[in-house]
Amino acid sequence: MAREELARFLRGRRADLQPHALGLPTDARRRTPGLRREEVAELAQLSVDYYTRLEQARGPRPSPRILDGLARALRLTPAERSHLFRLAGTPAPPGTSAQRRVRPHVADMLRRLPETAALVTDATYGVVAWNPLAQALFGNDLGRGTTNLARRRFLGRGHGVESSGAEEFGHIVVARLRRAADRYPQDAHLATLLAELRSGSEEFRQVWETRPIHAPGHRTKTLAHPAAGTLRLNCDVLFVPEDDQEVVLVTADPGSPSARALRGLARHLPVR
Repeated sequence: MAREELARFLRGRRADLQPHALGLPTDARRRTPGLRREEVAELAQLSVDYYTRLEQARGPRPSPRILDGLARALRLTPAERSHLFRLAGTPAPPGTSAQRRVRPHVADMLRRLPETAALVTDATYGVVAWNPLAQALFGNDLGRGTTNLARRRFLGRGHGVESSGAEEFGHIVVARLRRAADRYPQDAHLATLLAELRSGSEEFRQVWETRPIHAPGHRTKTLAHPAAGTLRLNCDVLFVPEDDQEVVLVTADPGSPSARALRGLARHLPVR
């Protein structure tokens, strides 16, 4: 446990918070910027003495419950929360539910990839961001913001595009959903999704029982597109670990007929 660094981090984050942003009274008697120690202690449901000892590098190692309370009280970002746990020498558990918001810099990256179909999926395989070429390649329902690739794969929901590797992808989907179920047992959206898949797909139930262990990596698949024809595409995945999300990049080999077909799709996209 890095007591001095933890104390410095807590003091800095407390000073950064403005009382009015948390609905706390502001008055002229505040001698320093930010919150008072007793206010942070109350928000975190700790005793003032315990919190004071943490800020003075005199406290014991805080438990995960206490660290979560501090993260909420200090309005820490996911990255700051993970840093808090590291300073305390405690592995950071995941949040209570899958992160369904996309960081602005990740969304901007998608827009800067004109000849790459790119989308972002959360831990439950919900599509939470996409670029226009991904929408042209995989169907207009991506634009409604409600597409879930697990529902599309096992329940036939949405505008499906026939492609190779469907069986392997099914195992990848189940492996990821099993990890999500372990990490986010209180996530109501995930519980609803799993219930739908179990009741609606015998294949899903069978694959779930095999407990597959798969991780997405570089894969090549053939896709039958209604306008562009048969495409041979590369699929690569980048991780956003702090949000438990994946950026899926779909490309074609340079100079190939599939690359020319993708370029043709991109040229016919509406200008934003």
